[in-house]
Amino acid sequence: MFGGYGLYILFSLPALILGFWAQIRVQSAFNKYSRVRTYAGLTGAQIARRMLDSVGLAHVRVEPSQGFLSDHYDPRVKVLRLSPQVYQSNSVAAAGVAAHEAGHAIQDASGYAMLQLRSALVPGVQIGSWLGPIIFIIGFFLSPTIGTSIAWLGIGLFALAAVFALITLPVEFDASRRAKAWLATSGTIYNEEIRGVNSVLDAAALTYVAAAVQAISTILYYVFLLTGRNRD
Repeated sequence: MFGGYGLYILFSLPALILGFWAQIRVQSAFNKYSRVRTYAGLTGAQIARRMLDSVGLAHVRVEPSQGFLSDHYDPRVKVLRLSPQVYQSNSVAAAGVAAHEAGHAIQDASGYAMLQLRSALVPGVQIGSWLGPIIFIIGFFLSPTIGTSIAWLGIGLFALAAVFALITLPVEFDASRRAKAWLATSGTIYNEEIRGVNSVLDAAALTYVAAAVQAISTILYYVFLLTGRNRD
């Protein structure tokens, strides 16, 4: 039988493999370059502060956060939070991650459209990502007369997560581009160190690609199940 769980594996396995590979690359790149000290010796917190100040964002705070690689920028309160592995470290890996997060703050300040769109989708995604599958399952097991419409509603709600994942790609790619450009021209790191920054940020970008592929494959799985039932 190639239905049920086997069918789900068929749709999700490529994304799962890609996600697993992406996580390995991130861990490998970060671990490798977290042991390489930058010549300038600046910590991630200092690099983020310098990058923000260089574009007039002195009001954006840089704070430590808890958790491994929990680095993020919160546009609601204009705070850039860095994990202990980045905030306190003067490694090449920390430099790349800190500059990347500062890149998000610069996006916010410049009105970068894709970041604004992603932020606007957050409430809908938080609801749709968990409510969508529930509604789909309910509709799928009801009679086709009313159940099909309910199931499509569930797919539509979950589709917000896929849209969010797709919009995240240019947001993350652009933040990395800003980070690499600033690090290369500011004198914060030397030319040979940019290779390590590229390795860390490119590996991190792959995790967002994997998330987008996973979201899309899940939608395709739902659509396949629903259309297959209707044909039957």
